[in-house]
This record gives sequence, C-alpha cells and structure tokens, in this order.
Amino acid sequence: MKIFKFGGASVKDAEGVKNVLRVLQHEGFKNTLIVISAMGKMTNAIEKIADSYFYKKDDLQENIEFVRNYHSKIINELFEEKNHAIFIEIEMLFGQLSGFFIQNKSADYNFIYDQIVGFGELLSTKIVSAFLNENNIETNWIDVRDYIKTDSNYRDASVNWVLTSKKIASLNPNKLYITQGFLGSNSKGKTTTLGREGSDYTAAIFAYCLDAKSLTIWKDVEGVLNADPRFFSTTQLLQQISYNEAIEMAFYGASIIHPKTLKPLENKNIPLYVRSFYTIENKGTTVGKGHDLVPETPCFILKQNQILVSISALDFSFMVENNLSELFKILHNYKLKVNLIQNSALSFSVCIEDKFNNFKQFLIDLELKYQISYVENVSLFTIRHANKIAVSEIEQKGKVLLKQATKGTVQVVMQ
Repeated sequence: MKIFKFGGASVKDAEGVKNVLRVLQHEGFKNTLIVISAMGKMTNAIEKIADSYFYKKDDLQENIEFVRNYHSKIINELFEEKNHAIFIEIEMLFGQLSGFFIQNKSADYNFIYDQIVGFGELLSTKIVSAFLNENNIETNWIDVRDYIKTDSNYRDASVNWVLTSKKIASLNPNKLYITQGFLGSNSKGKTTTLGREGSDYTAAIFAYCLDAKSLTIWKDVEGVLNADPRFFSTTQLLQQISYNEAIEMAFYGASIIHPKTLKPLENKNIPLYVRSFYTIENKGTTVGKGHDLVPETPCFILKQNQILVSISALDFSFMVENNLSELFKILHNYKLKVNLIQNSALSFSVCIEDKFNNFKQFLIDLELKYQISYVENVSLFTIRHANKIAVSEIEQKGKVLLKQATKGTVQVVMQ
C-alpha cells in the first residue's frame, strides 16, 4: 500500500481539487490511502472561530460565514448538480459545529480549540472524496479519529501506538481511502490534534502501521530545498537525503517536513518522496536510508517570531546544574519550545517559541528568583553544512545577538 499526503496549498481552490484527480490519474491510485489537510489557509480561519468563541463572541458569526462561503465557492465550482449530496454533507458539518457551541461547558481553551479547528480537515476531505467519486475514482472516506488514538494533551497530543496500530490494521489494503490529517481522538472520543502542520505526521503514522511501500508528500515546491524560497532568493533542490539529515533539518525547523514524520518511516525503512503537485512528471526529493545521502551545499533554516531570553541568578552566583534543571522544568511547564541554548558561568540564554502564549506568565514565575532580560520578535537562522561564505551571508541580514557553532552547524539569532 502507498500513502499520499496533500497539504492545504494543494487543495486551496477548485483547481487544486481537480489537480488531485490529475495526480491520481498520473500516478495510479490502487491500494492507496490519501491524507488531506484543511483547504488553503482554512486552519488559520477556523482558529479565528475558536478565538472569537472563546474571547470575543461578537465576531463569531462573521468568522463562521467566511469559512462557509470559502467552501461553498469551491463546491459550486466543482459540482454542476446543485442538489448533489455534498451540499447537504457540508451543511451538516456546520450544524455539528453550531451544536458544539450550544453544548460545550468547558472553559479550557486548548480543548475548545481542538473541537473546533478539526472541521477544516473534515470539510476538505468530504469535498475531495465526493469530487473523485463523481469522476469515476471510487473512494472510501474514513474519519481519522476512529483510527488514530491519543492521550488528552489537547493541541499537541501523543499517539497511543498500540491502540492506533490495532485500529489501522482493520483497513482493507485493497481499497482507496481518504482521511484527514492533523486529528486524533482520546479515550473519551474527544477530538485531539497532533500539533500544527501535523498532517505529515498523520501520513507517517498510517505508513508505519500499514507497512506502506512509500509515502509521498505533494507540495507546492519541487521537493526538499536547501532554503525556504519565501525567504531566500536562491535555492537548490536536494534530490536525495538520508533520514538522519532530514530529521536534523526538521529538528531545526525546516518547514518542508514535520519533525515527527520521519522517525516512524526510518524505523521501517519506508521511503519518503517529496514532490511538486505542479510538475508531477518530476521526481522531487527522495528521503531514505544511507549515510551517504548528505547535502553537499549549505542548508538554511529560518524560524521567525522567536524570543531570546537571558537568565542569571539575582545574587550573581554561578548558573549550575540545579538552576538549569529548574529552568528546564519551568520551560516545560509553560510549553515553551526551546530552539537554542547557550550558557556561561553567570548566565543562561535560550531562544524560545511561544506558540501557546505563555511567555508573560513564564516571566512572572521566573522573576521571583532570577534576573531576566529578553528580546522579542527575533529570527533564528540555522545553517547546516555551514561554510564561511554561508555564515557571512546570514550575518549581513541584521544585527547578530547570539551566535553558536557546533560541528557542521551554525545558529545565529538576529534582530
């Protein structure tokens, strides 16, 4: 069996959905499971619904109508028959969303977020499945929440691999399935999410549990590049890289592959192909086994909206093991993602990502015992296989606040 994953950019409009049909016709679709993300920027749009429900209900209906109109436009362009069942199915999903607003009694934002945001994937997969069925490709739509079982750590759930493997093993490998990325459910049947950009991880979970022949991620770029073309004017395609190299790039923040995606594939030696849905005749990048599959060119990774924090003891004593242990525990408690660490005798510097908006409370907690200084909205550049020219190129982009080099890798925090 093979796994295909289509991201939001690949199904952002009616032409994108038609292109999925073209890809399947070109590649073949027997014994295939397809994972699809929310359409376009709909995850962001549905996040606004969650925020308006939780914080500012005045905007709730307006935000819902924006999402409804976006999907209505697509299905009106895809389906000539206006009494097609897909129109009813989409309205039923919006009805379920309204039902949640009425029935919900929780005040936990993370729980509420997960119950709402997953509607993007449910909508996209219903539409794509119906369109393929309409065009003589028989699909079996399945709810991923029936198969990927997790704990209750809302917005960043961990997979229960034993139960998930058992559930997925019940699928018929001879059928064509369509399911959602990003989502799971806990023991109570409540929706959980695997973290932003978690659809790649979903595809890897299915690949692992089904002993898939391969996983192909269809992107709007030619494959894995040595830099993000949104931020770098010159890029190179990496035709082959090893699992280890891809894991390192993902760890440092390369957006092309989700960090959790690669390990399940490596464990079963399942090749990963990253290909363009625009130029389907091209082979893109192959990620596979082999220490020789290492890029010969520097690779640039950029993480924006970071916070550089410098911490020292109030009595100017050394920052030793007990201080560092306490700091890491607090960072973990506030779900602050650490992307760089540097310490000296008297201070500890850390570049962090505040995706759960906990930084201010973290500061309040820390200021009781430590002296804190910080700079918000900094950029973290990581250069894999760095050379002097590559480092110099990055340093010319702004003011260097911190620089750290290890074997073959240089990280620079800039303002």
